Amino acid sequence: MVMGKTLFLLVLCLWIPLEVMGRKEPSSATSVNSIVSSRPKVVKFGALFPVDSVIGRSALPAILAAVKDVNSSTSILPGIDLQVILHSTNCSAFLGTMEALQLMENDVVAVVGPLSSGIAHIISHVVNELHVPLLSFGATDPTLSSLQYPYFIRTTQNDYFQMYAVSAFINYHRWREVIAIYVDDDNGRNGISVLGDALSKKRGKISYKAAFSPGASESDISDLLNEVNMMESRVYVLHVNPDTGLAIFSIAKKLRMTGSGYVWISTDWLPSVLDSLESPDPGTMDLLQGIVAFRHYIPDTDPKNNLLSRLKSQRVNETVSFNSYAFYAYDSVWLAARALDAYLNEGGNISFSNDPKFQDTNGSMLHLESLRTFDGGPQFLQTVLGMNFTGVSGQIVFDMDKNLLHPAYEILNIGGSGSRRIGYWSNHSGLSVIAPETLYLKKPSNTSLHSVIWPGEVTATPRGWVFPNNGQALRIAVPNRVSYKDFVSKDKNPPGVQGYCIDVFEAAIKLLPYPVPRKYMLFGNGKRNPSYNDLVEQVAQNNFDAVVGDVTIVTNRTRILDFTQPFLPSGLVVVVPFEEQKSSPWSFLEPFTTEMWCVTGAFFLFVGSVVWILEHRLNPDFRGSPRKQLITVFWGEHCEWTWTIGANHMALCGADHKFKLHS
Repeated sequence: MVMGKTLFLLVLCLWIPLEVMGRKEPSSATSVNSIVSSRPKVVKFGALFPVDSVIGRSALPAILAAVKDVNSSTSILPGIDLQVILHSTNCSAFLGTMEALQLMENDVVAVVGPLSSGIAHIISHVVNELHVPLLSFGATDPTLSSLQYPYFIRTTQNDYFQMYAVSAFINYHRWREVIAIYVDDDNGRNGISVLGDALSKKRGKISYKAAFSPGASESDISDLLNEVNMMESRVYVLHVNPDTGLAIFSIAKKLRMTGSGYVWISTDWLPSVLDSLESPDPGTMDLLQGIVAFRHYIPDTDPKNNLLSRLKSQRVNETVSFNSYAFYAYDSVWLAARALDAYLNEGGNISFSNDPKFQDTNGSMLHLESLRTFDGGPQFLQTVLGMNFTGVSGQIVFDMDKNLLHPAYEILNIGGSGSRRIGYWSNHSGLSVIAPETLYLKKPSNTSLHSVIWPGEVTATPRGWVFPNNGQALRIAVPNRVSYKDFVSKDKNPPGVQGYCIDVFEAAIKLLPYPVPRKYMLFGNGKRNPSYNDLVEQVAQNNFDAVVGDVTIVTNRTRILDFTQPFLPSGLVVVVPFEEQKSSPWSFLEPFTTEMWCVTGAFFLFVGSVVWILEHRLNPDFRGSPRKQLITVFWGEHCEWTWTIGANHMALCGADHKFKLHS
């Protein structure tokens, strides 16, 4: 990103000279280009994320526990002390970049973090230069998987899959338009962009993107929600940060936007907040009744439960409950440790070299010698991407796009004092009520979910839309005729028009389960009948929304407009020339041509001759005078025959005669 590179260069330009910090210039004896160690006693990795945040409070104890477990292991990094160097980004891209540069001075082999996708975009440029893998358990922006950031490795689920899960849920309930409410940052914009693409594949769309700045005030959010509430769609997808998301529901509650008819769909930020609370207070839960939320699906295993029990017993920073990001953070440390162990076992070295680009030249006041490039970074990166093991969050293995395999989410329905699971989504099986891991070896089952209790304690699926309060009435064009006024004509009384067509239209409107605001607009000067072709063109050009009247359905009009089924006969007739012919007693010969009749007669004589030849010697009925034999042959041909096939002979039966044909 251009902005990220610009900020990175700005930070480098502001870098404080080393003399001011009391550092000494490296002497000629120590100014070597590389520090090499084949099997070091101590290996350091960095942790870069805001500690005092919803995700940070869960991640820090998990990272410390992982470091302790790695150092206690006899099979992973034996004889090596794994140390973590923690720096907080303070939720600031600028400060996060400064902290990242300071962190890199310690010759770390990997960095775990950050949480913010915006900060990840900037820091990725730093690790690209220094060849240090960045293992992020919290940055979910789909664009971070691009080739621009080769050293960025996402150890959590990509929001690309979460947005397709949300799209599948929306399509399951047959909603075609939604409103996206999101923070206007890298994570928010890019995630909602993927949601729009996913919906378009199901013939849906985001009707309005309601974005607000990361530091928006309560009044700004209130104004935004008021604007959203005036629109047609009542299905809202909320994609925001965990630390500020609950404030939106508090404002929506005041605006009466959490009652019956509304649909709120939250991404994984909301379960992250609730899972971090030991027991949410009733006031918070009252704001969230009926909301549907997506949470990372982590199988319930013994290692997961054991780690959760250990973390709860430590009570670090008064945190007694942990969200899914704690498990991803724990596995990130183990991923770095296992990859480093494999890297060293394959003969890799831990070495750092001075980059000529960071050396002082031409009398520059910049002193960047403390930043060293990890020589084995490219090889170590491939080792990390090739790892395959089972962690507490599930199987840790990456696909060609550096995403974790088998992404899956739980779908939760919040109600009462907690939440209940209504189903799952995975990129293998789609929506299902069966746990994803049981379906990986099977064909996807039918899409199904448990019932949802929507806002307002409604069990019926909301319609998902209303007529907008700021919407315009339908513009109904009516031909201002001067003839045949029984069909449609101008009227002095409301609604300003009358006639049979108007009565039919009004009757159809009354059958709809919702009101349709409309306004009739006469087309024509009332002195002569208007041009119906011009009227149709006006509708096609969006000057009118519809036409009610005696408009004839013809081919050229159907190419630009849709018509209802006709409820009046067209009155059109087709006039063709007709010549009356006298009947003839020989009219029965007309179906066949002369040639056909000749062929039929020839076959008639041929078959009769064959029958006579076969029966003349054996059948007495075919004997006698020539006249009698000729009559017999023609009579047999005239009758309706039935052929009966026997074992050794064939019988030909007529109405009055039976002839036996011997085989």
